[in-house]
Amino acid sequence: MSSEEITESCDKNEQRELFARNKLSIYDPQYWATKHSSEESGVSEWIPRMPPVSRVSAYNTGIFSTQFSRKERWWKQFVEGSERQDKGTFQSICRTLKGQIANTETLSYFRSYFTFGERGSGIRARGEVQDFEKIRNQCLRDGRLFEDPEFPATDNCIFYSRTPPRPFEWKRPHELAEDPVLFHEGATRFDVVQGELGDCWLLAAVANLTLNQGLFYQVVPDDQSFNSDYAGVFHFRFWQYGRWIDIVIDDRLPTYRGRLVFMHSTEKNEFWSALLEKAYAKLHGSYEALKGGTTCEAMEDFTGGVTESFELKKAPPNMLKIMLKAYERWSLMGCSIEPNQQITEMELSNGLICGHAYSITAIRMVEVNTPRVNGKIPLLRIRNPWGNECEWKGPWSDRSPEWTMVSENERKELGLTFDHDGEFWMSFKDFLQNFTRLEICNLHPDSLTDDPLTKVSKKKWDTHVFEGGWVRSVSAGGCRNFLDTFWMNPQYNITLEDVDDDDEEDTCTMIVALMQKNRRSKKKMGLDCLTIGFSIYNLKNPQSLPKPLTKEFFKYNPSVAKSPSFINLREVNARFKLSPGTYCIIPSTFDPGEEGDFILRIFTEKENKMSEYDEKIDLLKPDDEPKAPARPKHCMSKLHVQVKEEKDKDSQIKEFFSRIAGEDLEIDCYELQEILNFALRKEFNFDGFSVDVCRSMIAMMDVDRSGKLGLEEFKNLWMDVRIWKNVFKNYEKDSSGFLNTMELRMALNSAGYRVNFHILRALALRYGKKEKISFDDFIMCAVKLKTMIETFNEKDPRRLGKATFSLDEWVEKTMYT
Repeated sequence: MSSEEITESCDKNEQRELFARNKLSIYDPQYWATKHSSEESGVSEWIPRMPPVSRVSAYNTGIFSTQFSRKERWWKQFVEGSERQDKGTFQSICRTLKGQIANTETLSYFRSYFTFGERGSGIRARGEVQDFEKIRNQCLRDGRLFEDPEFPATDNCIFYSRTPPRPFEWKRPHELAEDPVLFHEGATRFDVVQGELGDCWLLAAVANLTLNQGLFYQVVPDDQSFNSDYAGVFHFRFWQYGRWIDIVIDDRLPTYRGRLVFMHSTEKNEFWSALLEKAYAKLHGSYEALKGGTTCEAMEDFTGGVTESFELKKAPPNMLKIMLKAYERWSLMGCSIEPNQQITEMELSNGLICGHAYSITAIRMVEVNTPRVNGKIPLLRIRNPWGNECEWKGPWSDRSPEWTMVSENERKELGLTFDHDGEFWMSFKDFLQNFTRLEICNLHPDSLTDDPLTKVSKKKWDTHVFEGGWVRSVSAGGCRNFLDTFWMNPQYNITLEDVDDDDEEDTCTMIVALMQKNRRSKKKMGLDCLTIGFSIYNLKNPQSLPKPLTKEFFKYNPSVAKSPSFINLREVNARFKLSPGTYCIIPSTFDPGEEGDFILRIFTEKENKMSEYDEKIDLLKPDDEPKAPARPKHCMSKLHVQVKEEKDKDSQIKEFFSRIAGEDLEIDCYELQEILNFALRKEFNFDGFSVDVCRSMIAMMDVDRSGKLGLEEFKNLWMDVRIWKNVFKNYEKDSSGFLNTMELRMALNSAGYRVNFHILRALALRYGKKEKISFDDFIMCAVKLKTMIETFNEKDPRRLGKATFSLDEWVEKTMYT
C-alpha cells in the first residue's frame, strides 16, 4: 500500500476500498498497531500518514503501550512527526476527539467531551473553567501541587447538612502510602471497597465498570499517574444528560487516623477508586449528595447507556435469556433486595443484605455431572461492594458441597475462589427467589429478547434524544389529571413505520426514557427529585391536528401507553410494543407548576421519524380580530365608535410626529420615546417606554442604518404598535398592565407570530417577571421577534430554514438590533 492511499485526503469511496482490501480501516488504531509491529524501523515515516482520528484513538486507547515504555513518548513522536506542524491545530483536533472510543470501526464512535462548567456542558461554571492539561502543565512549571478552589478540602464538601461526626483530615496519597499508584496490577472489581458513605449503589456500578476495559478507561483516563508528570491533579469523565463532562480534582482525600474514610481499594497504595468517588462527589456538589441512589443512575453516568429495571417478583418468562444476552454484550447489571422499613441495611440469615446494591459480575451455564444429573445449569457471580465476609450462605456459596459436582477444569475457567471478598456464586433460581430488583444498563442498546442466544445480533437501536424543560406558566402543565394545563407540556411526535423482525403481532418495540437533570447536585438547596412520568397518545390523522395538541384533543382522546407510574426518581423508563402509526409523547411532572429540565431518549428497533410536535417559527399576517374570549354583545355594538377613535388618534400621532421631528422629518430614539408615551400612556397603567425599547424599534425599521426614522418608516412602525397594543389589551384580563405568561403563546399567535416551546421559554425567561409580562416588555418581545425573523429571512430567500452569516454580519446585526 502506497503512502498516498492512506493520506488524510482519502474520500469515502477510497476508504471503503481500503477497508475491503485490508480488512481493517485506516481509522482503526489496530491497523496501525499491526503496521507498527511489521515496520518498527520506519515509525517516523508512517506516523505522519495517520489520519488525526487514528492518532488520537491510538493514543487514548494505549494500543502502543507494549512498544513504548511511556505514552508521552508516543504523543511527542507523532506530534513532531505530523505533517500538521501547527501544534495548536493538532491539539484542537484532539480536543474534539479526545474521549475514549468504544468501537473503532468508524469515526461516529468517537465521543467528544466538555470540561466541567464549559459553555455547552450543561453545567454552570462555579469559577474558572478547569482544563486538566493546562492545570497540570502550569503546576509543573510552578513546582507546586494543585489545590482545587472549586472543590476545596473543607467540611462543606463532605457534608452540606451537618458537621462531620469526627475531625476528618484531608491528605494526599503520598502521605498515606510510601509508593502510591493509581492502579496496582490493573483495575479490578476487588479494588472497590465501601467506606462510611451510603453509596453502595455507586460502588456496585464501579465494580461493573472494571469488567470492561474500554469503558473503564473512558471514565478513568490513563494519561495520569503518581510518577510521570505528577502535580497532584487528576481527571475523570462522566456522562451527564447527553454530554461527556471532564472533572478535574486534586488528590487530597478525607481521612481519619491515617485511613481513608470513604471508597478505597483493598491495596493500601492504590487510589483510583477513591479519586473516582471524589470526582463524582464534585460533580454533584458534595460527598453527602451521593448518599442514596440506584445502581442504574451511576451505570448510565459511566456509559451513556440506557437502563432497564425489572421487578423480579414479576420477572418475564425469558428473564434468563435477557440476562445472558446482556452479559454477552458487556451490559452492566446490578441487583438489590427491597429494604426493611425499620433498618436500611439489614443482614438476613442467608447472608444477603436487604436495602443494599450488588453487582452481577458474571453469568455462566455450568456443566454439572452427578450419577443422577448431567447438564448445564445457570449460575450467577454476584459481588457485595463491602468486599468482606458478608456473602450468600446458600447453595453454590463458597465451599458449598455443590461445587463437587463441577469438574476441576471448569472451576479453573470460572476463576473460582473462596476468599472473604464479598463475591459469591448462586443459582439463577435462588437469585429470583432472594433478590427483588434487577437493573441492566445496555452499552449499545441492542434488542435483548428477539434474537437467538447463539447468534450475535448486529442490530442497533434507532435513537433520538431531546432536551427540554418545564417552566412555570409556560410548559409545566402537570399530568393528565390537570386537563386545563396538561396541553402546555412539551410534546414529541414519533412515526413508527416498520414492525420488528420476526414479530408475530406486527408491532414495533419502543423504549422511552425520561430523565430529569441536575437534581442530585441541588440536594443541598433542599430540592429533591420531581415526581415525573410520561403519556403516549395515538395520532390517527396527524395532518388534521393542531401543533401543539390542544386541550380539546386530550379531553376526548385517552392515552394508549404511559410510564409505569409517576415517581420521584432521576429517570423513568419503560418498554412498549405499539402498532405502526404516529404517536405523541408527553413528558410531565405530576403536579403543574413544577420547574425542572429533562432529557427524553427514545429507542426503537427499526428506523423511525421523530421531532418535537410544535409550531414552526414564522411571521404571518396578524389576526383581523384577535383570538380572545368572546366579548359581551353590548361591547360589539360600539365597534364603529372604537374604529373612529383609532382613526382620530392616528391623525393626532402623525401631527405630533411632524411637530417633534422638525424640518428633516426624522426622529431618534428619544423623540420616538416621547411620541409613543404621548400616544399610549393614557391607555395603559405603565411608566412609559424605556429608551432601550425605542432603540430596538428604530433598529427594526431603520433600513438605511441612519439611527433615525423618517415619516414612512414611522407610519409602518405605528401600524405594528397598534396591532401589538390591541392584542395586549385583548389578553390582559384584569387591566393591570401585565399579561400572564400562560397566555403569551396565544397573544403572540394573534399578533402573527408562530413560536415553539423553546422560543416561548426564552421569551418568558428574558421578559417575564413573576410569571407576568408588562406592556412595554411585550412590545419589546414583539419587536425582537419580528427583527430576528426578518433578518433571518433576508438571508434565506428560498425559505430552506438555513441561513449563512459571516461573523462580521452576525455581530453587527445582533448588536444593533
